[in-house]
Amino acid sequence: MEDPHLARVVVSEDELHARIRELGKEITADYASAPPLLLGVLKGAFMFMADLARCIDLPVDFDFMAVSSYGSATRSSGVVRIVKDLDADLTGRHVLIVEDIIDSGLTLQYLRKNLLSRGPVSVEVCALLVKDGLQKVDPQLRYVGFRIPPEFVIGYGLDVAERYRNLPYIPQYQP
Repeated sequence: MEDPHLARVVVSEDELHARIRELGKEITADYASAPPLLLGVLKGAFMFMADLARCIDLPVDFDFMAVSSYGSATRSSGVVRIVKDLDADLTGRHVLIVEDIIDSGLTLQYLRKNLLSRGPVSVEVCALLVKDGLQKVDPQLRYVGFRIPPEFVIGYGLDVAERYRNLPYIPQYQP
């Protein structure tokens, strides 16, 4: 059954896997002397983080945070809440935030400030997707998978009202 909400493919499954392998190699090289803690931002980044971790040839640690600025809407409210905090102590650690998508950058700005107050050596960001032209602040991204038009996309962890996360590619969502 064809889903009328699935519009054009923005990033294909093959493109995702190829770029994630490249990101894994870059991260492996950059963190060879001090493997990072991969900090996945739930729920959207879980698929990306799992695939990325398998492409990093280092003994990385994992932890997760859940932050919310959307609720069930398709636009950020601008108010960030920590729904699930970290278990790990960040003191003296290199932290690599693994994000699914960067829209305005405000949630990431809040998250980075929060994490930096916990004493890590460094906090860097690996974002799968960046929506071009929407950033209200410089998100200071070390690794970027894809830059995409400012459209609402789903799949590969991204959802609308908790649906479509399991798609193996990223299409535009058609309301």
